[in-house]
Amino acid sequence: MINYSENPGKQYHIGTGPEDIGEYVILPGDPGRCEKIAKYFDNAEKTGQNREYTTYTGYLNGTKVSVCSTGIGGPSASIALEELVANGAHTFIRIGTCGGMQLDVKGGDVAVSTASIRMEGTTKEYAPIEFPAVANLEVTNALVEACKRLGQPYHVGVTQSKDSFYGQHRPETLPNGEELIRKWKAWLALDCKASEMESAALFIVGQYLRVRVGSCFLVVANQERAAAGLDNPRVHDTDCAIKVAVEALKILIEEDKK
Repeated sequence: MINYSENPGKQYHIGTGPEDIGEYVILPGDPGRCEKIAKYFDNAEKTGQNREYTTYTGYLNGTKVSVCSTGIGGPSASIALEELVANGAHTFIRIGTCGGMQLDVKGGDVAVSTASIRMEGTTKEYAPIEFPAVANLEVTNALVEACKRLGQPYHVGVTQSKDSFYGQHRPETLPNGEELIRKWKAWLALDCKASEMESAALFIVGQYLRVRVGSCFLVVANQERAAAGLDNPRVHDTDCAIKVAVEALKILIEEDKK
């Protein structure tokens, strides 16, 4: 493939080279979360800044690790993953926010995704729709173990990836609203735990590139609890999910060393 970067040693979008990236990477959507996550690393330094992609690299348990933001949605997330893999990374944890869907999923909980409903467009350019978007089992198990070690309330199961934030929150106002509402009811009936915007793309691209990808999210709130007249706490501090992701990376690093 043609390298369009002005610097042939750097990736075109994320602006980093192999020397700038660890083999283990945390993937927040928001560039503003990167510095916050990097504070959990030893000797972290900013190694990339371009568009929505901010990168810091440091060490966990003596192993080089990175955090790189992906922006919102599957297209930018898939670009980040492709270029990070080209830089030599092989294990990824997406950390972000989500909306709870089942009534027992509350704001402040963490959702760990085992697989994601491909209700977005990016993955259709990588795989036929029949192919499932499934998280890596080793990464998923590490995230669950991290939640247990930290005493973090969590839920594990299928999540939904969408392209339209407002398609979820006011579907009745959109031309295709009836279809959106019909599918939302189906996901609820199938015990879908939460809704977010990047995991399906990351799982499919990771499967194609033969790398490990998992996801965990802070549950910000749950519109289904609100509709049912239940208390609906709203939580915006992502630190609990960040701690889970960092602990899971430590677990994976130690397991890989064995």
